[in-house]
Amino acid sequence: MRFTYECCDCGTVYETDEVFYQCPSCAKENDGTSFPKGNVIVKLNKEDVEKLAKQDHVTMYDFFPYPVPDKDAYPVGGTPVAKPKRLASKYGLKNLVCKLDSALPSGSFKDRASQLIAAQALYHNQHKIALASTGNAGAAMSCAGAAYGLEIVLFVPATAPVNKLMQSVLYGATVVPVKGSYDDAFALSIAYTDEFGGINRNTAYNPMTIEGKKSVSIELFEQLGRKIPDVVYVPVGDGCIFAGVYKGFYDLKEAGLIEKVPKLVCAQSKQSNAISNAWKSGGFTNLPKATTRADSISVESPANGRMAVRYIKESNGWATEVDDGEILDAQFELAKEAGIFVEPAAACAWAALRSDSEMLREKFGEEVEVCCLLTGTGFKDMAVFEGKVSIPEAIDNSKEAVRKRFS
Repeated sequence: MRFTYECCDCGTVYETDEVFYQCPSCAKENDGTSFPKGNVIVKLNKEDVEKLAKQDHVTMYDFFPYPVPDKDAYPVGGTPVAKPKRLASKYGLKNLVCKLDSALPSGSFKDRASQLIAAQALYHNQHKIALASTGNAGAAMSCAGAAYGLEIVLFVPATAPVNKLMQSVLYGATVVPVKGSYDDAFALSIAYTDEFGGINRNTAYNPMTIEGKKSVSIELFEQLGRKIPDVVYVPVGDGCIFAGVYKGFYDLKEAGLIEKVPKLVCAQSKQSNAISNAWKSGGFTNLPKATTRADSISVESPANGRMAVRYIKESNGWATEVDDGEILDAQFELAKEAGIFVEPAAACAWAALRSDSEMLREKFGEEVEVCCLLTGTGFKDMAVFEGKVSIPEAIDNSKEAVRKRFS
């Protein structure tokens, strides 16, 4: 599909067939004190998009800028939509659904972006991809690299969860732990690409990450019978997933398949709330430190914060903050009352939704259709349960022991 790039900040349009990352004039203003400028939006050709409205069904691949080869080698998409009846009854939300992107190949939403980045690399005859990650994006890109035979160079904070790092190692990536933050790893990965070449997959820095992530909205549209929810809750750290969710619905609207974009809710931890603060204040100041236990959304300088704030407003959405205690409680609740096991970052979306449940009923009625996007499996970070959950002691192999245990 034909496409151009448009700067989110200054609106300059760039037409190029080469790999393109950021608006050069806006990016040079970045000094590290506020949310980065210069991220670009992939604008699909209007005529090409409108043709899709004539199809009985659409897939995410219909809306991609690059063709995805060998889809079955790395099968992204088709994740379940759960209808958690117990939670729907508990919170008075009859039309509640959860999109389980924890079921993707590497266990997280980040597979959606990684599939399109792999397609971009192959299209441009590149076989090396570098990125920074706190774990999930790295595991996803490493998974894609293993499937497509691509070299993945991954810079990670040394404090990232071992489970996630081990995934990348097992997939065959070159993992480079960094004594510093995610932002430090981010800068080093760009420096690596500048010196050694290849494609840089960094979230938002490469606009195709957002294009890949938009696939969840197109998929949801078809799964819900070619309609969309009224409200969608999205866990937010750097703002890239949020932008992707918006972009998918925006492209559906551009195609004439829906009339409006749903209200999108930015769910953040109070211990990592830079984007929420920006939405409230209108400023784009970095946090001095992000301390949330939900590592996947722990970000001090959100790489796509400006675009996320713009899309909160354009979707007539809002930001909801919850503390880490609420997030961990929401994680347990999803597991015990819905059979859905997610990592803390994903549970942030559910924590925000249940916090807003009374407001949702009052403002939109009990028939409101709400979707909670759950982005990563709970097996990603088992350390979070240390000291909170324990395995019961073994009993003797006897009927007497069973009677004693349950009497």
